[in-house]
Parts: sequence; structure tokens; C-alpha cells
Amino acid sequence: MSYHVPLADIRFTLKELAGLDGVLALPGYEEATPDLVDAVLRENARFVEQAIAPLNRAGDRRPASWRDGTVTTPPGYAETFRAYAQAGWQGLLHPPAWGGQGLPKLVAAVANENINSACLAFSLCPLLTDGVIEALLAVGSEALRETYVPNLVAGKWTGTMNLTEPQAGSDLAQVAMRAVPQQDGTYRLSGQKIFITYGEHDMAENIVHLVLARTPDAPAGVKGISLFVVPKYLPTADGAPGARNDVWCASLEDKLGIHGSPTAVLIYGDGKGEVGAGAVGHLVGEENRGLEYMFIMMNAARYAVGQQGVAVAERATQQAVAYARERVQGRAVEGSKGPVTIAHHPDVQRMLLTMRALTEGGRALSSVTAAAFDLAGHHPDAETRDRNRAFYEFMVPVVKGFCTESAVEVASLGVQVHGGMGYIEETGAAQHYRDARILPIYEGTTAIQANDLIGRKLLRDGGATARHLLQAMRETLDALQQAEATASAPDAAGLALMRVNLAQAMQAQQQALEFMARTGMGNVRAVFAGSVPFLMLTGVLAAGWQMARAAVACHRHLQDAGNSPTEWSPDFLRNKLATAIFYGAHILPRAAALSAAVQAGVVTDTCAKYSDIA
Repeated sequence: MSYHVPLADIRFTLKELAGLDGVLALPGYEEATPDLVDAVLRENARFVEQAIAPLNRAGDRRPASWRDGTVTTPPGYAETFRAYAQAGWQGLLHPPAWGGQGLPKLVAAVANENINSACLAFSLCPLLTDGVIEALLAVGSEALRETYVPNLVAGKWTGTMNLTEPQAGSDLAQVAMRAVPQQDGTYRLSGQKIFITYGEHDMAENIVHLVLARTPDAPAGVKGISLFVVPKYLPTADGAPGARNDVWCASLEDKLGIHGSPTAVLIYGDGKGEVGAGAVGHLVGEENRGLEYMFIMMNAARYAVGQQGVAVAERATQQAVAYARERVQGRAVEGSKGPVTIAHHPDVQRMLLTMRALTEGGRALSSVTAAAFDLAGHHPDAETRDRNRAFYEFMVPVVKGFCTESAVEVASLGVQVHGGMGYIEETGAAQHYRDARILPIYEGTTAIQANDLIGRKLLRDGGATARHLLQAMRETLDALQQAEATASAPDAAGLALMRVNLAQAMQAQQQALEFMARTGMGNVRAVFAGSVPFLMLTGVLAAGWQMARAAVACHRHLQDAGNSPTEWSPDFLRNKLATAIFYGAHILPRAAALSAAVQAGVVTDTCAKYSDIA
């Protein structure tokens, strides 16, 4: 089915929840007026619906292919990427000084969500290119920036991230790729990298690899990893692609989903290029600080993958709703003259509302997080910058983990709504499920995100950021109570239930925090046994908080509709309010069970010791 950008919900989320007006008022965003943002969103919607969305099904059926080291992307990918680049979409977020448009992350993020919804496999190429640009701007030398960033921002060249090796997986301490220094200041790299998304393709004239490797005298472990820029073609003096470097694609992985995206095995230093043995690379920053630098790219990618979760969930939800409205089967449970569409059946309604609530909750959470990034970088007050930076860093693993796990649930429910027709490939529902399944894995599994949340974020500030969030949520409880007092039935009952369930979810979070503080390093295995439940608890609560704020905003606009004009139609507001209240009724109660799982960490560790799983 066709995909339509949910512009109304995006605008509502940006303005009512993420504080778009405040972000646009920050220093550095003077050119980004509300009218410009609206124009960007409208043009983005037109482009992704007409140009990118048709690639989704075709790329799944006719995947990227490999032959003798050359990769051909699915029909239409190369042409569409050129149109994408020429329209300036790759530069949306990046500084004007380097050819970008310098828009806030908040605006660029929702534009990227729509590209991901239109075709997840296609969107991975610009996603990784964004990460390479951010890393080079942050820690690259002036020469490296001037050589690579303008072409990357223009979309003439694309970027990749080379971490994983066959023996290493997520344990980067085991990285064995070698980088030998040369007299001319370059390095020669040799070794193998796997799972390299868009490591080889035909969509751009050059590919710029950021590669983790070890110099000959590097210390063991993660402290001995350095970061290198290794292009497919060495740039000439005038910036054009020159000699073929010694990096080759040995094969492509045969994957469960995202078939249109080529996932490459890359061989460095096989002597096949035009530069002799060893791929020519340039050191980024200082030796042995590569993992620190790569985290710049990884954190950007982790947030972006969380948005991919929202994006796939949106696509799956749209398809399931459209199918349920058309599929006629069975009579209404209360009785009817004849068969009805399955959208009338209570359990199908429950599934569809669950899909929509998780999707819109994830969008709200990711948008508020993006706004914090902008505030952290541009607000004139240092304390405000620091507070928002802490919030953003705390929420990145939550956005990545919660939104991607939710995407798998939403896509699975989409298959269920289709029934038997969902299990076959004809309808396309199965593709969303297959595509979504990679999201909780790449760029760090959910457990890696959860370990980061607990091991770095919570311990770093002693839980101060988490407690600050709970205080902000108490303000939303007060707003819910005020809205409830002025609402008529059944809205009052729904708002009351949301208030009660939000309060209980906050208490569940507090109990989980107290358990971790009490257990602490005395039994670290017990704490980390509940790390993923804690991350999901945080996601359920944080997204529920945003949905509660959405409910308050909807009620306010509905109350004011008779007295002052509003840009939101009554139908939209009623639909949004219903979705928010459903989240409060059906999703927020999950917090109690997740908190119990966190607090059962000691039991989990004991069960693991006495079982035969290890």
C-alpha cells in the first residue's frame, strides 16, 4: 500500500510537546522560521511519498546484488539517491559553512523519520553518511574536513562505519585490523570488516569508510584502537575520485530483512587496488582514541535507529489500519445484520490502538529528545545547556532501545491484524516485521543500550537526571488533574485513569531506582540482569509522560475551540486524545511488571547460575 506522511501528528508533536517555537528562537537558527519549517515538512512529505516510498516493496523483492566485487543496488535506488542529494536532504542538519542548511536536529529528525518510513533499506545510506560528517566535523583535522565533508554533505560521496570483525562482534577490544604508519604520514590498513552497511554500492561516486584499527605498538584492548578515514577512491588534488584504494567487497550478507540495503564484507589490504598492498588511510585525531571518536558517530546512529523504530511502526500501522477498514469478516459481537469490517471487532481495535499508541509515543519521545540536543548546543544559559545535554545523553539509549523493541511489537501486531494474509508476502505486512527485527540489534543491541543507561548514565550522576524527570512528570500529573476537573464524560474518566496509571508508573520507576541504588556494586550481576527491563520501564514511562502532555494539550484546544481558532481540527484532537488515553490505560500499566522484573535481578542471577544455559 502507499505511504502517507502523518503531517498533522508531526506538527502537533513538534509544537505542543517538543517546543518547536523555543528551538527556532535559539541563537544560530535565525533563518529557520516557522514558515520555512512548514515548507520543509511539506516538501519532505511530497518527496518521500512520490520518490522514496515506491522503492520499499521493489527493493525487498529485488535485493542488492554482488558480482566480482561490484554491488548493484535495487532498481531506482541510484537515481533516487541522486535526486535526494540534489534536493539538499543530506545537508539538512549540517552547518551552512560546509554546504548544509543548518536546521535544528528537531526538524531534521522528523524529516529523516519520514524517509525511514518510506523505505528503511534506502534510508540507511544517508543515515550513516550523517554520522561520518558529524565525526569528521567534531574530531577531524582541517585537511580531512575540507577534503571529505563538502562532498559528503552534497551527497556526492557517502559514508560508512567499520567496527565489526568476524572474531570481535560487539566486543571491540578484540579488533585486529592493522594500520601501519608510512613515511608520508598515511597508514596502510589490512584486515577484514563485516556487517558494513552500504560498504559497497553504485549510488555515489565515492565511499568514505571510517575504520577502527590498531597501530603496531598500540596497547591491548579498547585503549589501543585508532580511527582512520579510508576512501574507496583516493581524492585527487582537485577533490575528484582518483586511484582505486585497496579495499574490496568480498560478498554481501543474505539477510532476514532490509534486502535493498547491501550489507558488505570488506577486505582491506588484498593488493587488488591501484595503490599497492594495503588500503591507504588517514588517522582521525590522535592514535589510540578511536573508540572515543567513533562514539560520536555511534551515538548519532543510535538515536537515528531509534527513529527508524518509530518510522517502521508508522508504516506498519498505516497498512494495518487500511487493511482492517477494508477486510470484511464476521458479524459484530453485539449483533449486526451482516458481516462487518474487522476494524469493528474489539480485539482488532485493541491491536490497532496499541500500534498507534506505541508509534505516537515513540515519536513524541524522540522529538522531545531531539529538542534537548538543540537546547544543549545553542541555549545562551550554561545551566540550561548542561541540563538538556544530560537529558539527551540519558534518553539516547532509551530512544534506541524502547522505540526499536516497540517497532518489532507493532510490526508483529500488523501481521496479526492481517491474519493469514499477513503471514504471506503478498500483502507486504511481513516485510515490516522482517525489516523491524534488525533494529534492536544493530548499532548496539538493546542490552548494550541498557548497560549504557545503567552503567554510564545512571551511575555518572547518581540518578540525578532520572529524579529530575520524575519531578517534571509530577507537574504533568497536576495538569492532568486540572484537565480532568473541567472535562465531561467520558474524557474525565479517561484523563483520571491516565493520571492514576502515570503516578503508578512513576512509583514503579522509583522502586526500580531504589533497588539498583540499594543493590549497587555489591551484586552487579543482579543489577544488570534487570537492565533491559529497566530500559523498557524508562521508555514506557517517558513516552507515557509525553502522551499525558499530549492529552492535556488536546483537552485544552478542544475547550478553547469555541472561543479562539486553533490549527488542529476537532477530529484530529479527538483522535489524538483517544490514542493518548489508550496509552495511559493499556501501555503505562506495563511499568509495574517491568519494575518487578528489575527487582527480581537477584533471583534471575541465581536461576542462571543453577540452570544449564551457560
